[in-house]
Amino acid sequence: MVELSGRPLTLEEIASVARGKSGTFLSTSAAERVRATRAVVERVLDRGDVVYGVNTGFGKLADIRIPDSELEALQMNLVRSHACGLGAPLSEQETRALMLLRPNVLALGYSGCRVELCRTVSFKR
Repeated sequence: MVELSGRPLTLEEIASVARGKSGTFLSTSAAERVRATRAVVERVLDRGDVVYGVNTGFGKLADIRIPDSELEALQMNLVRSHACGLGAPLSEQETRALMLLRPNVLALGYSGCRVELCRTVSFKR
């Protein structure tokens, strides 16, 4: 099993997960960091503070406050706006390698995401 903690992963670890030989797990310390920063986001939203990209638009729309009832759609649309590509689809192993890197970066605890996201995109063996 490869530990997701935010530390740099070795090429061997990446290859093992990409080839389906190893699973992953979120370290306890990473889960604590992720929960702590998520709590900050929730407190900010509970106070009604305006936070770029959390409850505002992006880029030139940064000064537009998004109503609370539309925040889930805002975040989903952000993901959709980044879901594009060019050329031939990646192989399964290439996709697994790239998908491994995302929860490992989120494990640093800087994004304000929920710990469930880190675990959802992790690999089971």
